[in-house]
Amino acid sequence: MTEAILLVGGKGTRLRPLTVNTPKPMVPAAGVPFLTHQLARAKAAGVDHIVLATSYLAEVFEPYFGDGSRLGLHLEYVTEVEPLGTGGAIRNVASHLRSGPDDPVLIFNGDILTGLDIPALVHEHESTGADVSLHLSRVEDPRAYGLVPTDATGRVTAFLEKPQTPEEIVTDQINAGAYVFRRSVIDTIPTGRPVSVERETFPDLLSSGAHLQGMVDSTYWLDLGTPQAFVRGSADLVLGRAPSPAVPGRCGERLVLDSAVVAPDAKLTEGTVVGARARVGEGARVSGSTLLDGAVVEPGAVITDSLIGRGATIGARTVVTGAVIGDGAHVGADNELQAGVRIWCDATLPPASVRFSSDQ
Repeated sequence: MTEAILLVGGKGTRLRPLTVNTPKPMVPAAGVPFLTHQLARAKAAGVDHIVLATSYLAEVFEPYFGDGSRLGLHLEYVTEVEPLGTGGAIRNVASHLRSGPDDPVLIFNGDILTGLDIPALVHEHESTGADVSLHLSRVEDPRAYGLVPTDATGRVTAFLEKPQTPEEIVTDQINAGAYVFRRSVIDTIPTGRPVSVERETFPDLLSSGAHLQGMVDSTYWLDLGTPQAFVRGSADLVLGRAPSPAVPGRCGERLVLDSAVVAPDAKLTEGTVVGARARVGEGARVSGSTLLDGAVVEPGAVITDSLIGRGATIGARTVVTGAVIGDGAHVGADNELQAGVRIWCDATLPPASVRFSSDQ
C-alpha cells in the first residue's frame, strides 16, 4: 500500500466568492465536495493512508471526512498556522508518514482534476529508481505554466517558470501537480519557513544531481483555479469525461440530488448539477452549470456555464452566462449577467438592474 499527502491549504482567492465560506477543496463538484473525488481516486489506486495538509478554513475538513473510514481510508489532518507554500506543507506533515526511507509517497495538489493513472506513476518512479517523479501533461499554450523538459528516457532536464517568448517555449510538457517522492527526499526540505516545491525544491534537487523523472500522461487534466474551470470540471465529472468513482449517480446530461425539485418542463443539460433542496422553476433552462444546495432558479431563467451559490436565488427570465453567484445572493427578475461577472455573497440585484441589451 502507498501513502499520500494531499495539499489542501490554499485560500482559493481566484475562486472567490465561491471560497468566501468554503475552502476550495470543499466546494461541491458533481454533487460532492471536490476533495471526495480525489480521495476516492487515490483509494481506487491502492492508497490507504492520506495526510491532509490544511490551512485556510482548516476546521471544516475533519467534521466532514472524519477518520476516512467511510471512504475506506485512514485520514490525518495537519494544519499550518502560517502558510508554508507547497514544499513547506509537504515537509510540515512528514512526521505523520509511516513509510520507510526508500518508500514512495504520493503527493497531490488539492485543485487538480485529472484522469492520471496513479499506479503507472508509482511504477515509473520505482522502475527508474527516481528520487522524485512528476506527472507531466501536454498543453497547447504552456505560457501560464511551468515547463518541464525531459530527455529521451523521461529524465527531467530543467524547470522553466512561465515562459513568455517563443524561444523560451522549448516543450509543451507542464508540471501537472502530482508527484511521487522517495520518502527520504521529503526530509531534505527546510522546515519552519515557506518553501515552493516548484520554484525551490525541484530546481535545487536537479542542480544537486538528484534523479527527477517525468511521466507524460495526457488523459483528462484540468486546473480548477478559476470559477469557469471549476464549473467545467464539475460538468465533465457528470458527463463522464473526467473519471471519478465518487459521482453520486449515473453519468449523463444532468445530476439531480434527491431532495431537489425540478419542474417537468425545465431543461437540464451539459452536465448540470442540481444540489440538495434546490428548486428549478417552469421553463427554466440550465446548461453546464452547478446549482449548490438550496439554490432557487425561478421560471423562465436561462443559466449557462455558471455556478449558483448555496441558497442564492435567480429571478424569473434572468439570463446568467459564465457567472458566479455567491451564497445567499438574490438576483431579481429580468437581469442579464454575462461572462466573468461575480455577484458577492448575500448581495441583492433589483429586477432588471443589469442589462446587456435594451429593455424592449
